[in-house]
Amino acid sequence: MAHTPYKQYWTKLMTQAEGNNLPDVFWMNGPNIKLYADGDQLAPLDDIDVDWDKLPEALVELYSFEGKHYGIPKDFDTTALWYNKAIFEKAGVELPNSNWTWDDFTKAANEISTKLKGEGIYGVTADLTGGQESFYNTMEQAGGYVIKEGKSGFDDPKSIEGLQIWADLIKDGGMPSVQVMADNKPNDMFASGKAAMIWAGTWNTTNYAKNNPNPSDLDLTDLPKKDKQATVIHGLANVVAKNSKNVAAAKAFAQFLGSKRGAEIEGAAGVTLPAYEGTQEKYLETYPDWNVKVYPDSAQNYAFPYPVSKNTNAWAGLEAEILAPAFAGEVPVEQAAKQMADKMNELLAKEGN
Repeated sequence: MAHTPYKQYWTKLMTQAEGNNLPDVFWMNGPNIKLYADGDQLAPLDDIDVDWDKLPEALVELYSFEGKHYGIPKDFDTTALWYNKAIFEKAGVELPNSNWTWDDFTKAANEISTKLKGEGIYGVTADLTGGQESFYNTMEQAGGYVIKEGKSGFDDPKSIEGLQIWADLIKDGGMPSVQVMADNKPNDMFASGKAAMIWAGTWNTTNYAKNNPNPSDLDLTDLPKKDKQATVIHGLANVVAKNSKNVAAAKAFAQFLGSKRGAEIEGAAGVTLPAYEGTQEKYLETYPDWNVKVYPDSAQNYAFPYPVSKNTNAWAGLEAEILAPAFAGEVPVEQAAKQMADKMNELLAKEGN
């Protein structure tokens, strides 16, 4: 089995697909699943014994295409609100809790920035270059959506509310400017104590444990809510190449990887959350002082699938370019959202051809 760095993985995979030389069993993500399934590169997996009801429903849906299962979820990630207790205490602000609303969140962020700006500490920082850890969640929380029935939801009034919250935080000083967050990675800012809060996915836990000088200062809770609670769920899946020289053996291996035993083996590393129900204990035990249980709980209770289409990357790649000026206050959020929706719908229309 070969290992390829994540950034190069998808490029290499595309090259292998074009050369009809895909691995027998390989990892797939949400943004690419429909592209490969529609391209007749993957074998449907409905003829093998998989406990689909033991896997997160939103992920099973994500890896299905035209009524068939094409991927068996292997792990999952959701997003939670991380916070630094020491910074909150220094600013004299009440700690976050699972009942926080947007108003609670923005008020705390702005207050902390105001009180601690002399120390270069912000209330919150966030990755606004993509939506998974930021605006996808707030669009859904506000009652909007990214994509539905092949149409963009960026210009929906509720979606615009979900974008506006980030622009307002920057304008009011609760967050660094877009330029500051481009020059200083948000996760590094939080880990080093330069931000009191961050919306972060499961995969950042190891980073915070290793790179924060006082990990005991940190904790996490549910994302704040507006009209409803919501967090995007994503995770990798194991898929089988349709043109494998031994499809039956490849499917048998994928079936094992998707079983409870396969998940237990993966979970023993304590690095990620296995997708199979009841196999997340090792991950939880790895971080006994943190409320990491919020990740599996949110996946079960209020997660929605990562937004995708047949060619997700075509429109998702435009988000940072189009939305950054709005977050920076250079253009109205509504104008940027409309532009994003128009561009996205043009690309989605081509997918149907």
